[in-house]
Amino acid sequence: MAVGVVIGAAFATVVTAFTKDLLTPLIAALVGKPDFSSITFTLNGTAFAVGDFINALVAFLLVAVAVYFFVVTPVNALVSRMRKAPAPADPTTKKCPECLSEIPIDARRCAHCGQPLAVAARQAS
Repeated sequence: MAVGVVIGAAFATVVTAFTKDLLTPLIAALVGKPDFSSITFTLNGTAFAVGDFINALVAFLLVAVAVYFFVVTPVNALVSRMRKAPAPADPTTKKCPECLSEIPIDARRCAHCGQPLAVAARQAS
């Protein structure tokens, strides 16, 4: 578990650097702003750094997508392969040998045609 935390932290650092140093300047070049971190707005004398939030949001989304596709999806596939199919339930009905209608398994006479039936001994579970 500790190894996973260390690798996850290192991966988050790599994704943050990728976002800050490569992806954000590319998007900023398309938009025309030099850097997202310089995007702010002021409300009642308080500056809100929207650009830093956008950088953090992009980094989070990249980490979330990577974790989902490289951890969650393979683990779910592995678990579904390991899961056994449930055993079929014991039958509760049988067919009448005379009229072929469905009747309860413990019936001694067919309710549809009146044919006497042999009662099969059921195993106690």
